Amino acid sequence: MRRSSLRVLTAFLLLAIAAPTRAGVTVGDTAPDFSLPDQAGRTHTLAEHRGRWIVLYFYPKDQTPGCTKEACSFRDNIFAFEDAGAQVLGVSLDDMKSHEEFAKKYSLPFPLLADTEGKAAAAYDVLNVIGPMRLAKRQTFLIDPQGRIARHYAKVDPETHSAEVLADLKALVGNEPG
Repeated sequence: MRRSSLRVLTAFLLLAIAAPTRAGVTVGDTAPDFSLPDQAGRTHTLAEHRGRWIVLYFYPKDQTPGCTKEACSFRDNIFAFEDAGAQVLGVSLDDMKSHEEFAKKYSLPFPLLADTEGKAAAAYDVLNVIGPMRLAKRQTFLIDPQGRIARHYAKVDPETHSAEVLADLKALVGNEPG
């Protein structure tokens, strides 16, 4: 191979490697479906919840301070979310047993989905790999009844997040036709 051809090929390969790739979802995209078990072993899919609003919140780890604050905040606002026609779903890479203990200890009235393989977290671009440790990033997606991402919360304050999502949900529901 000639030197000039080799340089062109090398430059092309370097550009291909460095080119940004689109991962995850953005507002307006169709939300990726999933099939994940909750703390009671019941499998949930996004498709089964079509027709209602979904608060899909990813969090790093059961029974940690920030995750507990966030979960309890959603728990404390659960009736307001239900009144607005929304289903709250928590997702982490913890297993069903861990979710069961977490939900029981804090009386969490909504499903905690076990994404043990990290496939849903990867589809939503919230999978965080730190050496051998894999966690979901603390991010939330508000999904409309047609299955599209209505809001994406990339920065979450565990103490105030539930109220923030609820306010946005109420505004969006208030702007729906009909």
